[in-house]
Amino acid sequence: MDEELRSKLEASGYDRPGFAAGYDRFRPRPPPALLELLPQLAGVVRPRLVVDLGSGTGLSSRFWADAAEEVVGVEPNEAMRRFAEQATSAGNVRYVDGSSYATGLPELCADIVTAAQSLQWMRPQHALPEVARILRKGGVFCAYNYVVLQTPMWEAEASFHVVRERTRDRLVQFGRGGDAGGSPSAAWLVESGVFRHSRELLLHSIEEGDGERLVGFALSEGSTRTVLEAGASETDIGLDRLRDIAASMQEPVPWWIGYRAWVGLK
Repeated sequence: MDEELRSKLEASGYDRPGFAAGYDRFRPRPPPALLELLPQLAGVVRPRLVVDLGSGTGLSSRFWADAAEEVVGVEPNEAMRRFAEQATSAGNVRYVDGSSYATGLPELCADIVTAAQSLQWMRPQHALPEVARILRKGGVFCAYNYVVLQTPMWEAEASFHVVRERTRDRLVQFGRGGDAGGSPSAAWLVESGVFRHSRELLLHSIEEGDGERLVGFALSEGSTRTVLEAGASETDIGLDRLRDIAASMQEPVPWWIGYRAWVGLK
């Protein structure tokens, strides 16, 4: 892990006491369609090994427990990794201390490599060659991020979006903005030269959430807590308005969650 990535992880707030538990509780789960899609793209019925880069609390690693022979989550943040180990009961899922730049895994070992809500932390010129090293020929890489949240209450999604936008603005003002490599795109995979085919896909999943989860989701993004601790108020970033809307969401309602996925075939 290079110093830039290390410093960004330290500034993320992901190692705050209790942060991992909120992250694991409130964040969206991976879209179930990936369990059907990615093995077929990789030409297998049941993957021998799935490697999950930036596995965090293990949400995106445990996701594969019943669908793969073995799952390895790679996570450099100790607090998140320890939570993942405690939260994971499946015997075929394990976690290693490493980064997407140096996983420590054998060459050509994986059928599928994933990066859930984590590719933006990485510099593609460092991460994608490592993906190519551990992915066997014909294997599939998939990075995916949630990009849209819609509930039956229009104002809820709009207010959530305002919080994210204002938080990004405040990060820049405080000199903490910018992802390691910028915003992910299919061009990253194409320009890496390690994939025979690559493309962007749009996916969605449906979950349920109430007002508590909506606010918890906003606070599960380390950037939100970072700007609040740096001096921004809840009013500055629109969190007060989000709390007001959330107060009227006493019962769980459907959440339609949209994702962008970037898929490459080695």
